[in-house]
Amino acid sequence: MKNVQQDRFIISVKVGPKGQITIPAEARKMFDISVGDTLMVIGDVNKGIGLVKADQVYQLFGGVLDGSDRD
Repeated sequence: MKNVQQDRFIISVKVGPKGQITIPAEARKMFDISVGDTLMVIGDVNKGIGLVKADQVYQLFGGVLDGSDRD
């Protein structure tokens, strides 16, 4: 299943034997995901799961997660 618009899309992917999925090219391009990037998997049992680039999470928390705000 593939439905792509300028700012959103729905694409189905299959989970492989090791629990891995391939992030479709459209998603990698839209979210500037490159080889070697670290992604964080976030989830809620009622709302589902999502992927977020780790550097965006660190920016959101202003260094709290990496300890740069410690005295």
